[in-house]
Amino acid sequence: MQLESVKTILGEVLSLGPAAQALTRESALLGSIPELDSMAVVQLLTALEEHYGITIEDDDISAHTFATVGSLADFISDKMAA
Repeated sequence: MQLESVKTILGEVLSLGPAAQALTRESALLGSIPELDSMAVVQLLTALEEHYGITIEDDDISAHTFATVGSLADFISDKMAA
């Protein structure tokens, strides 16, 4: 599972500081974290691609992907398995 590394990347990209480690699998992302705006989504996707060595296509992205920290971690796991 990619949960801990996804939390770390979220914290770095969004400058969340120690609050990033307080995130749980159920923590809501879009609409709940003000720092996660459209520009931050692009930066986050780039950071995830670089960290995991994956390519994320525009068609891969949906609101469900960014619903929670867990759904984002699951998305990364699925991309890595493909």
